[in-house]
Amino acid sequence: MYTIEYASGVVDDLAGLRPYDRRRVLDLIDSELAHAPGSQTRHRKPLVGLRPPWDQELPIWELRVGDYRVFYDVQEQPPLVTVRAIRFKPPHKTTEEIL
Repeated sequence: MYTIEYASGVVDDLAGLRPYDRRRVLDLIDSELAHAPGSQTRHRKPLVGLRPPWDQELPIWELRVGDYRVFYDVQEQPPLVTVRAIRFKPPHKTTEEIL
């Protein structure tokens, strides 16, 4: 089981969400990233070649939660997931544009 930690900027990201959306995002983070966060699924994918504006362990992963994107990285030893950012992704915007 992976430990999930949040980067300092994520507190501000979560504060900007409506309570319903915040709960939905946090619930999916807990259920999707606690076990095998480095496995690609329908809602999770690695973002190859993305250079985000924060320090990270490569590759950066994206978890899709409706119109929101959770960006995280995975460390195997010790098993750790670090959530780096949560962003709203409007239609017709690219991932690079929302970071």
